[in-house]
Amino acid sequence: MTESRLLAGAVDELARRTHLPVAFGGLIDGSGVTRVTAFRGNRTPSLYGLSVERDRGLGGRAVTELRPRMARDYASAKQITHDYDTYILGEGIGTLLAVPIIVGGAPRGVLYGGVHGSWSIGGVAAAPAVQIAERLAHDLAGQDGARELAERERALEQIRSTPEARPEPGLSTVQQEALRESYAELRRISSEIDDAGLRQRLHEVERHLASLSGASAPTAPRTDVRLSPRETDVLACVALGSTNAEIAGQLSLRESTVKAYLGSAMSKLDANTRHSAVTAARRIGLLP
Repeated sequence: MTESRLLAGAVDELARRTHLPVAFGGLIDGSGVTRVTAFRGNRTPSLYGLSVERDRGLGGRAVTELRPRMARDYASAKQITHDYDTYILGEGIGTLLAVPIIVGGAPRGVLYGGVHGSWSIGGVAAAPAVQIAERLAHDLAGQDGARELAERERALEQIRSTPEARPEPGLSTVQQEALRESYAELRRISSEIDDAGLRQRLHEVERHLASLSGASAPTAPRTDVRLSPRETDVLACVALGSTNAEIAGQLSLRESTVKAYLGSAMSKLDANTRHSAVTAARRIGLLP
């Protein structure tokens, strides 16, 4: 059963059990305003569209104080504001009872019972009104629980239907960055060594490092791409996020020379940007 139907049922029961001529009620919306939508026994359309803010009017006070409030002579009542006189007095109500609907310690709405003219409602009518509000609160709490359970079941079903994520083979992001920094450092060391045999040994180590980095299987190396040692040095530094000026300082080159090496490498790798050149070089195993 929907919340609006639960509310309408409570208003009907309020009118039947209390014998109050007029009964109406509303639930609090997302903005904290009680929207009155259920009516019983009203003689005019004056109550239609009634929306009650917290601490305003009799119902607003009941919501704020979390307890029933009653105005035996509504028109002259001094303990409430009279923001809604057009609605209440327009219906000809002289005595009004407002009972908050409390769910989980928080206000959820208001039930009203009224009398045309002046009449003492007293405890005979107030007690069943409180009981009806409590029963409605219980039903609303049940609706909330059912809704929350359904949402959890949907979330669990979505999780079950999602393919299980498997960790990618290879190194973690941190490990890959450490490997690339080591590779770039080896390239810098190699560029400073005159011994051809030692440079060749370092080159073998570099190739081994490049083969260890992939989180996914590398593409088979292209035999038509040949980067010079300096082009590889420059790309290795670019892979670490270095600017041309920083690369020039690291490799003891002029910035214009760095640009030339980078441009040549980009051309060989058919890349439009420095970052796409790095990606292409990694894809074919020239960089880790």
